[in-house]
Amino acid sequence: MTDGDETGRAPAPETGRAPAPEAGQAPAREALVRVELPAHGPTGPLAGVALVVLNRPRVLNALSFAMVEALADAVEALDADPACRAIVITGEGGRAFAAGADVRELSEQTPAGLAADVAAGRGFHQWDRLRGVVVPLIAAVRGLALGGGCELAMLCDLVIAGEGAQLGQPEIRLGIIPGVGGTQRLTRAVGQARAMDMILTGRPMPAREAEAAGLVSRVVPDDQVVPAALALAAQVAALSPVAIAAAKQAVRAAKELPLSEGLAHERRLFFGLFGTADQREGMSAFLEKRPPSWRGR
Repeated sequence: MTDGDETGRAPAPETGRAPAPEAGQAPAREALVRVELPAHGPTGPLAGVALVVLNRPRVLNALSFAMVEALADAVEALDADPACRAIVITGEGGRAFAAGADVRELSEQTPAGLAADVAAGRGFHQWDRLRGVVVPLIAAVRGLALGGGCELAMLCDLVIAGEGAQLGQPEIRLGIIPGVGGTQRLTRAVGQARAMDMILTGRPMPAREAEAAGLVSRVVPDDQVVPAALALAAQVAALSPVAIAAAKQAVRAAKELPLSEGLAHERRLFFGLFGTADQREGMSAFLEKRPPSWRGR
């Protein structure tokens, strides 16, 4: 295994350095996460769409504690910005979305240390912050999405994968198990039989198999992953923000609630939307045969 990820490959060492500064300037460290709002598509800016890029390509975007914290900071800030209505997350370069955790960091951890970090709002707590985001998250997966990378993709609401992508949970090869949702979300997505196969062996799942199994929403050519994800995000961003938030909440609740409770929860959300300006605008626009103008309330 490498120091940087869970692939078993040896990536080039990461310096973390930006290009050489001009005279009199302090060296600048390249950002672990880059954010673009609005994101840009083939025809220009995409209203309401943000693009978030994991930026450790030298180690296949391995998820260090610092990177996950930077990602949580960025996504929470976007979630609080009314100008953002959909977020695409991808990895820098075409080789990996994120090839796993930073194994060097993990190798130094202890049970007490991991628990203390969570209690202090550090470490694995950052994943809880990501789970609380209301705006839809779309994973644009090129190359490898392994370990924490696969868990990050599954935490998103939609997953667009390239034909050459591979998703998996190889933690068993390190003497551990998935720790940020892999055993739970993978089982719910693909069923117990496939999840056991992948988690007990560490076998990655190719994109087409992942699509057939329900782990991936859509598969597109590798060079179209980010454009396709941005186009999908633009579709979502063009709809009512309050209805989108209610729909996301209802679908996610289906994974956790018994059917009778899930139906009751759905009905409460449905009834609640009839007290919103967007419901009135959407139905008025339909009846008047004009495009709606969403107010987000």
